[in-house]
Amino acid sequence: MSLVQTFLNGEQGLFKPKTLTPMQKLTLRFVVVGLVYFGFAVIEGMIMRIFEVKPLPVITTNQFFAILTAHPLVGIFGSSYSIVFGAFLFLVPFLMKKPLWSVKLATWTFWLVAGGTFVFWGAGFVSHYAPLYTLYWPLPADFSQFSALGGAFFILGIALVMVGTVFFVVNIFKTITYTPKGWDKQPAGALLASALGWTGIRNLFRKKKVAHLVPLPVAAVARGSVDVALNSAIILFTGVLILVYMVGSLLGFDLRRTAIDALLYKNWFWWGLDLVADGLVLIFVAGTWYLLAMLITGKELFMQNIARAALLVELVVSWTVWSHHLLSDQAQPALLKVVSGEMVTAFELITQGLAFFITVATLWSARPLKMTNELKFLLGGLLGFGLGVPAGIIQADVGLNRILHNTQWVIGPHVHVAVLVGLSMTLYAAIYILFPILTNGAKLYSQKLANIHFWAQLVGGIGMGAFMGMAGLKGMLRRTIYSNGEFSVYMILAALCGLLLLVGFLSFFLNIVMSVGLKGVLGIFTKSTLDKDKLLPAQE
Repeated sequence: MSLVQTFLNGEQGLFKPKTLTPMQKLTLRFVVVGLVYFGFAVIEGMIMRIFEVKPLPVITTNQFFAILTAHPLVGIFGSSYSIVFGAFLFLVPFLMKKPLWSVKLATWTFWLVAGGTFVFWGAGFVSHYAPLYTLYWPLPADFSQFSALGGAFFILGIALVMVGTVFFVVNIFKTITYTPKGWDKQPAGALLASALGWTGIRNLFRKKKVAHLVPLPVAAVARGSVDVALNSAIILFTGVLILVYMVGSLLGFDLRRTAIDALLYKNWFWWGLDLVADGLVLIFVAGTWYLLAMLITGKELFMQNIARAALLVELVVSWTVWSHHLLSDQAQPALLKVVSGEMVTAFELITQGLAFFITVATLWSARPLKMTNELKFLLGGLLGFGLGVPAGIIQADVGLNRILHNTQWVIGPHVHVAVLVGLSMTLYAAIYILFPILTNGAKLYSQKLANIHFWAQLVGGIGMGAFMGMAGLKGMLRRTIYSNGEFSVYMILAALCGLLLLVGFLSFFLNIVMSVGLKGVLGIFTKSTLDKDKLLPAQE
């Protein structure tokens, strides 16, 4: 049975027990919590948008910067990680046609990511901890700017998320390579090679093609998980380093004179952080595009061997691309700026462009297609990356970086468009197509609400990024509050687009809740009455 047939049979009722299975419930928990945290991020974003227009008397400047610190992390870890992890913990065993290696470990991932996000968000909300960007500030730390206790809890929350992420990675690779009890022995090494894209490389240069043991979307998940694992190790180490300073301060020891090379720290940190963008955003998104294209068209993917080979090539690219974050750092070696910051970064346009082309070509080959919700959101996601990735490539030029660095351009046309339109709309497409499978055939409550969600997310995300970018080109810096109103027009327009995003999110959330009912939402968080996860006929 092909991958496409597996999903189509699932929609036709082959995998519909009377009650939700443990994995269905766990996946829905990930998605619901991820959507709640997305709501947090949207509301925080609106507060900042309004504050940039006119400071609010109920919010202090310190609280503004605390919100600015937690906002991207809530969106990345609390929302995107939750939705992606939940979806992939369901899809990988589904596509591999065998049970998840450990439901218990997946449950730990859920609680660690959800709980860790709440801890670091709460630390910022209560203590106004504000190093401005994730864990990054010049060491040694200056504790006169924030509470060391608040910072310690903030780092603790990040650490919990990273441990949950490690559990996710272990679960994914074990599910791909292990042999379920009572089954014939599976070739773990061959499965791993297929998952990392090696069979795709071999097939490009051999007349006799090697069979792909792992479906392409699973290969993308495995490939992205490598970067996510490395990122987790780096962020954990960095968090421990920062925690040493904070605990020392709480115990009365001043460690600020400790020898930490600032340039080495910056390269280490940005190498790890950039792996999030490549592992989560680019590779995971490419795999999701491939899966959605196959499911929407009912056809196998166009240029599948090229797609698999590109996943392995991206492994080299994503590990050597970090220096574009340091193009304006005078101490950064020129060789790293040119090779890593410019040349390798530009190559990402090729790897992501291949994923874009392969997805569009697969859709084109099956025309005419019905404009379903999943197709609309997939096209929106493609457009988001079609705009956001080139915006990032523009920044990765030493000359232009002098103008664009640390301005609203960086966070607007590049980050917000790529995340709010590219990543988010791709994830929404996956949610729409998986919704009937995860809920045993529940029907969407309102197509009108789905349409509102689509247009509000698309126009709001692109509009916000565009107006922030215009302000950046005029000289508006990021992480800066302006009181003279010189950028107010752009900020008002960006805030209106942010309001559209909020309307879109509320429309979607209401649609989902009304589709399954309040009782159904609460039931997601109760224990399943099934003894085992009967997702596949082979497991029964």
